Amino acid sequence: MRHYLTLEGLSLEDTWLTVGTFDGVHRGHQEIVHQLAAGAHQLGYPAVVLTFYPHPAVVLGKRSDPFYLTTPEERAVLLGEFGADIVITLPFDHQLAETSAHDFVSRLSQHLGMHYLVIGQDFALGKDREGNAARLGELGIEFGYTLEVFPPIQIDGEIVSSSRIRAALAAGDLKLVTRLLGRPFAVSGRVVSGDGRGSTIGIPTANLELWVERAIPKAGVYVSQATVNGEVWGAVTNVGVRPTFETQPVPLRVETHLLDFTGDLYGKEMRLNFLRRLRDEQRFPDIQALVEQIQSDIHTARQVLERYS
Repeated sequence: MRHYLTLEGLSLEDTWLTVGTFDGVHRGHQEIVHQLAAGAHQLGYPAVVLTFYPHPAVVLGKRSDPFYLTTPEERAVLLGEFGADIVITLPFDHQLAETSAHDFVSRLSQHLGMHYLVIGQDFALGKDREGNAARLGELGIEFGYTLEVFPPIQIDGEIVSSSRIRAALAAGDLKLVTRLLGRPFAVSGRVVSGDGRGSTIGIPTANLELWVERAIPKAGVYVSQATVNGEVWGAVTNVGVRPTFETQPVPLRVETHLLDFTGDLYGKEMRLNFLRRLRDEQRFPDIQALVEQIQSDIHTARQVLERYS
């Protein structure tokens, strides 16, 4: 998979193209990309995904909270895993938001030479979302591409969407998040120095520095898998404010205890897969009660992790 951050300099031909935000690369996105790639590759054409960063909702002032399910780089890698040959992450700004559907499609035709365009049922592009399925079909006649509108994927009678995943994540419904994504929800970050309290109670933790715009699960304790330097470790992860220690409001932290790990993690990149939610974060009357609960969490985590070994 090749990843580009601009259309400039590209001059492709006979591409099969899909366009969208694809945040999270959930099961609906996966099906679109899989079908796109299957059709393109059968004819020997490249499968291309055009996506955007920042998210249009952020640029247009409709979102300001941390809500991305994937970083642009993670999204590109996932799209490649599901069959995309080329991923283009186009910068979205107010100028692009004011571009007409005709002018934008003309630009795509010039640089990507699309032969086939696949979109989701509710997709629209261009100023005021004028480039809906009907309009893109009309433009296909002018620019020489075939349009296919892909129906939405449903789970439990509801459409799979990034917003549905964000809501489930915020509610702590990790089981639903995993079903909608088709894989465990994951975050990546660098291990940074904390206050060392975990080590003082015999349960050292790695404090993760995460992308500030990323959505994270509801505060609580989770069974996880941590990947560091290509090695996978079972883990117990706490998302929260550590109410037993903190008396003043603090930002949410993500810190994890790697089972049976010894060594120095500071400065290393870590990926955390969230497998199961164990409990809410809570305040304990003393350190001993906290340690006993964490040991219980570790015992439960080991049982859960046996299913993933």
